[in-house]
Amino acid sequence: MTRSLLPRLCRTIAACGLALALLPAALASAPAQPSTDLGLDREQALRLSQAAIGRQVGGHILLNREGRPVALSSFRGKPLLVSFIYTGCFQVCPTTTRSLQETVEGLQKSVGPNQFNVVSIGFNQPADSPQALKAFATQYGIKTPNWDFLSPPAAIVPALAADFGFVFQASPAGFDHVLQVSILDAEGRIVRQVYGESIAPAELGEPLKMLLAGQPVQTHELIDQLMDRVRILCTVYDPKTGAYKVDYTLPFQIAGGVTFFVLMLAFFFNEWRSSRQSARNKGVRSA
Repeated sequence: MTRSLLPRLCRTIAACGLALALLPAALASAPAQPSTDLGLDREQALRLSQAAIGRQVGGHILLNREGRPVALSSFRGKPLLVSFIYTGCFQVCPTTTRSLQETVEGLQKSVGPNQFNVVSIGFNQPADSPQALKAFATQYGIKTPNWDFLSPPAAIVPALAADFGFVFQASPAGFDHVLQVSILDAEGRIVRQVYGESIAPAELGEPLKMLLAGQPVQTHELIDQLMDRVRILCTVYDPKTGAYKVDYTLPFQIAGGVTFFVLMLAFFFNEWRSSRQSARNKGVRSA
């Protein structure tokens, strides 16, 4: 790197660094951005989720990561774990999927391999295409043979979500929804809903072992107890106002990183173009 280039590069990095350094302070000093609507009614969403327990899920036809049709009824014969995600989520869906992945890997060892199946359903259509779900699974290294990522046609999403008692609502940050893993028995009936961003192995392991032993699975928790364990996607709780507000921090951090990268590319491109122009000028003068 030439001496003339170094000072300009240092100034560019310093300017970008200052902008990125000021970003967290700006976000912290900015007033809380409340949701523009009333948001998801958490209590009602939980009631609908709990009401699905005992329901047999229909044989909806979805597409797997290779674009081939798969009926949910084809998973009958073994217990099934079902989660709903959307691939455009910045934080919570990846976090819950990693947590589920760790739990599933542990359960494979405790109850034995191939004793149950797992399905993650992308509900944001048409964005959650088979290709998008395949990329999501690849990004997080999910290669478990009994774990499928399925993309439903947009037309069946409402009926599919209603079958599972899964409630979601668009928000300024993406979607609000109750984080749940539905546990189905071998006949395709929902026997328990497990909630939360991080799922303890026992929460899935206990009912799975009961199903594999042919024992009935009971649900003892009350709605009021469950309310404290629900994490609303892409929102954070503000104790000062007693309300939920949109968390823009991570999108801004990503935008800042992308901006820095683009500025650096532009800087080096301009330097390369200037050096080529200088070389041409020298060639003209020497000729």
